[in-house]
Amino acid sequence: MKILALEFSSAQRSVAVAGNGVPLREVIEPGRANTMQPCAMITAALAAAGRERADIEAVVVGLGPGSYTGIRAAIAVAQGWQLARGVKLLGVSSVAAIAHQAHGDGWRGPVHVVVDAQRGEWYLATWELTDAAAREAVPLRLAGAAEVAERASAGGGVIGPEAPRCVPPGRLVFPRAATLAALAAGRADFVDGPQLEPIYLRAATFLKAPAPRVL
Repeated sequence: MKILALEFSSAQRSVAVAGNGVPLREVIEPGRANTMQPCAMITAALAAAGRERADIEAVVVGLGPGSYTGIRAAIAVAQGWQLARGVKLLGVSSVAAIAHQAHGDGWRGPVHVVVDAQRGEWYLATWELTDAAAREAVPLRLAGAAEVAERASAGGGVIGPEAPRCVPPGRLVFPRAATLAALAAGRADFVDGPQLEPIYLRAATFLKAPAPRVL
């Protein structure tokens, strides 16, 4: 199956084209999420892989947590692709991609994956990386920087797109589209476009605007 993978949840954005689980080409672009050009990146990745838009059979999206703008842009592209071409869609946790990226880079033992959640908090999950596999040991949740530091002191490295800012010994590891494509290979739990939702742990809150002042 020919896969297009989109990972826009961090400051390092990437697009990958894969076939039969093997990445053919990946385009990586660092920078701010509000300056990204997803269509240009997709065009470059397809051209490098020698594929056309019509060749793509599935689109895989990194669901975060992370950049609201970036994740929403990736989901919008995937939903539009399904409407136009009827492709299969799949969402994958960007935290899982980070853990598997670290595993592929040679990390072993427990690692704490952190992503900036704003408001002085961090998304935190602990993964166990062995020679055989990467396995989630403690599910994703919100935590303060002090708790992240405490977990790190008890054992395990801290990794993620903003890890050095969270804990000084933290290691910079970005989720990558090529990793998403590899994680999607062999899966069959595809979804319809409206089912693609960003991964956030906070409930949505709305503030009612005050009544207009009478002058």
